[in-house]
Amino acid sequence: MSNGFSSLDWLVFLAYFLILAISSYLFSREKINSSREYFTSANQMPMFAVAISILATSQSAATFLGVPEFSYSHDFTFIGFYFSALLAVIFISLVFVPKFYELKVVTVYELLENRYGTSAKKQAGIMFLIGRVMASGARLYIGALAISMILFLDIGFVHMILSIFILVFGALLYAYFGGVKSVILSDVIQAFTYVGAGVIVLFYLYHSLGEINVLEVLEQNSKLKFIDASFDGKFGLIGLLSGWLLLNIAAFGLDQDMTQRVLSCKNKNDASKSLILSILLTIPIVLIFLGIGALLFVHYQSSEIVQNFEGEKISVFMYYILNEMPDGLRALVTVGAIAAALSSTNSVLGAMASVTIEDLYKPYKLKQNPNSTEAHFVKASRNAVLIFAVVLSLMAIVSYFWQRYSELSLIGFALGVMAFAYTGLLGVFFSAVFTKRGSASTVPFALAGGFLTVLALQPYSFGITIGFSWQIVLGTLVSFLVMQVKKA
Repeated sequence: MSNGFSSLDWLVFLAYFLILAISSYLFSREKINSSREYFTSANQMPMFAVAISILATSQSAATFLGVPEFSYSHDFTFIGFYFSALLAVIFISLVFVPKFYELKVVTVYELLENRYGTSAKKQAGIMFLIGRVMASGARLYIGALAISMILFLDIGFVHMILSIFILVFGALLYAYFGGVKSVILSDVIQAFTYVGAGVIVLFYLYHSLGEINVLEVLEQNSKLKFIDASFDGKFGLIGLLSGWLLLNIAAFGLDQDMTQRVLSCKNKNDASKSLILSILLTIPIVLIFLGIGALLFVHYQSSEIVQNFEGEKISVFMYYILNEMPDGLRALVTVGAIAAALSSTNSVLGAMASVTIEDLYKPYKLKQNPNSTEAHFVKASRNAVLIFAVVLSLMAIVSYFWQRYSELSLIGFALGVMAFAYTGLLGVFFSAVFTKRGSASTVPFALAGGFLTVLALQPYSFGITIGFSWQIVLGTLVSFLVMQVKKA
């Protein structure tokens, strides 16, 4: 195994954090006058920057390491997920985005307030917050796990705490002072860092293989499959056009974590273009990381590799980083993983703060004191960002201990929690947009119905084994039918 960072590695690593510090200062100098400005940048963000930010937010350290693992173990059919996402964002652009801009919302859940009342907005917001704390806390843990392995060559508690602190501190540099504008601009830096690291690794790996006929080896091992036409394949066409499509509609259109930057565009046309462009840019980037996995398969072929690190299962990319990555490149890949983790962490801090302040705290405070100033709400917004940074850090620490003392994988469950929450949100939003049925009283039952349906279909609940995409379909259907019980 590698002996850790060399002097060159540390130089690259420190240069990256110097860039973070300087850019966070530059992006945060403008005075923010209202919570709306803090969370939507007064609808002044350029379309291209928003598209890059959505791209960066949709990637994480788990994606950075996990996508190569898929092509190493299987093939290229994972790319179908992003073609499903392209269909989803086209749908969102036609159906949801015009309504969001017509109502001038700060959070997407305000659409439900317009249709079903204040309680519906609050309930949907709370559902989002519960799911996001667990999912993003677990995602933060996975990012910290990768950073600790590479930086410190272990995953001891102290080094894990330091790794969590590095990621959260980096995220706060942008999210706390500058709000969504600073987050979006920083995401542009993170995206180029993340993609740059991937491109350099891809070229290095390819050239290190020398005279090996890469395509021939991949063809012989059935690794060049891009389309899965089977009925039960994980990324088969039917799943991509049903459950995965619904999942992407929820992720890109109903999850404040992703839609907050969409709501910062100048108008609905720019917002729609940013969504579609983000996926068009993501597809070739995902192909880069799938390519890394395919080249790692050629590199190792029949070699025995132990994908285990202190009891943790690691991806083949992480194995390569720890054991064979040359000096300088190791730091660049570490920075790439941090960039992926930062872009997903800083965005979720702003998203959770926006739902907490705009959907929950602000209506309450104005009811208590109609003379509350915008300066007060800007301060409350920053405090909310800080509080959620602590909450996510604590969730990441809980994940660390859970992984060691429980047979049930918290990470596997926590990363699926948003999908569980999505089914309820999908049913409620589809009812609000496409029907005249449903009411404030049916919303909580619909949200719970979607969540519980997906939970009941997990193998650890009642031993039912059904594909994840079908779980999404059934959960959404139950939630939607619950909404139809009562006429508005």
